[in-house]
Amino acid sequence: MALTGIQIFKLLPKTNCKECGVPTCLAFAMNLASGKAELDSCPYVSDEAREKLSEASAPPIRPVVLGNGVRKATVGGETVQYRHEKTFFNPTVLAARVGSDIDKGALETKLKAWNAFQYERVGLNLRPELVAVKDSGGGKDAFAAVAKQIAETSEFNLILMTEDADVMKAGIDACNFKRPLMYAATGDNIDDFGTLAKENDLPLAVKADSVEALPAMTDKLMGMGLKDLVLDPGSREVKQSNDDLIAMRRSALKDSNRAIGFPTITFPCEMASNLDMETLIAGMHIAKYGSIAVMSDFAGENLFPLLLERLNIFTDPQRPMTVTEGIYEVNNPDENSPILVTTNFALTYFIVSGEIEGSKVPTWLLIKDSEGLSVLTAWAAGKFAGDDVGTFVKKCGIMDKVKHQEIIIPGYAAAIAGDVEEELPGWAITVGPREAAHIPGFLRAR
Repeated sequence: MALTGIQIFKLLPKTNCKECGVPTCLAFAMNLASGKAELDSCPYVSDEAREKLSEASAPPIRPVVLGNGVRKATVGGETVQYRHEKTFFNPTVLAARVGSDIDKGALETKLKAWNAFQYERVGLNLRPELVAVKDSGGGKDAFAAVAKQIAETSEFNLILMTEDADVMKAGIDACNFKRPLMYAATGDNIDDFGTLAKENDLPLAVKADSVEALPAMTDKLMGMGLKDLVLDPGSREVKQSNDDLIAMRRSALKDSNRAIGFPTITFPCEMASNLDMETLIAGMHIAKYGSIAVMSDFAGENLFPLLLERLNIFTDPQRPMTVTEGIYEVNNPDENSPILVTTNFALTYFIVSGEIEGSKVPTWLLIKDSEGLSVLTAWAAGKFAGDDVGTFVKKCGIMDKVKHQEIIIPGYAAAIAGDVEEELPGWAITVGPREAAHIPGFLRAR
């Protein structure tokens, strides 16, 4: 059972050192009890206390690592019911399903097409992570062959879907280096699947007929020493699935129910008869509260909106998205190319760089750290002041790349022109357009 804030406080060193980020040990204890802090933030807690506090300091929903390599992902680890309370941390992982009876050539074609679904958005590479191999009844050799081909010829990690322990073992042997998710332990095979998961140190999905039936199964598996579990309440009707996921999240967070405190897996592919409807259901699961969503296929027009929804849902609303301060080359600039400067708010960068790219004019784009604020907001907050911009221009290294001494500042920051000029004597300070859409015309007219 989780400890209360006062019980936790009694085990802390009571130094009020503030090194954990809060003023007092009591405040830290309260944050720890509510899942808003981690025990590792306290540098002075004793080993004995750490052991006693391990349960209280663990996230109410256990984080589980899926796979290896570039598409490795973590699911679970959430601490709040609603996004406005704090943030959601680990994005829903997207999977597409194939049968173990698929032809080798057809699978190769699918993997090639699916691997191409990678989208650059605000500096991030958006892509799906998993392929689920479903046992089609062709035996363990066919199952293992498909798992092996996916593991060895693609970046994708795997879900192995069978309730036959012999088939599962063959699949594990074929792709164990990818750390696949085993799906699924049921009432009939829980002992065999629990043993396989423990022997191979693999995450294990647990499938029941209802939410109420899950705790007995997870308690049994935890008693076997398994911790990396993923839950499937068995619901395949849209409303029931939504209700189950909400109830499980609430039980784990509000009632501290450790038996339900695990990531979830959902199957839109088993809830709809076409990919478009699957996409709508998967969108619901991304919002509330699916950790893994398994589709029947990936198609660009269906996958891209899900990836964007996922990005929006799992982006910290209290922290602006930023790009790294520095010099960015657009359209292969040379020593005579113009220089533009703007802030490091990701949306500003990608809009401005996109307009410059569209102009076909080779340009140096300087990105000044403004703590993720847009131009006008950064200027008003003193994060894009003229003297700071001038100092940045001198230190960033652009002077070694160009022969001229002219810099173009954003139109909304025209007021800083004088201060920039004072910091950069001899430089011409040109005020550019206010709107990014006018940048191509402005650059071409120069």
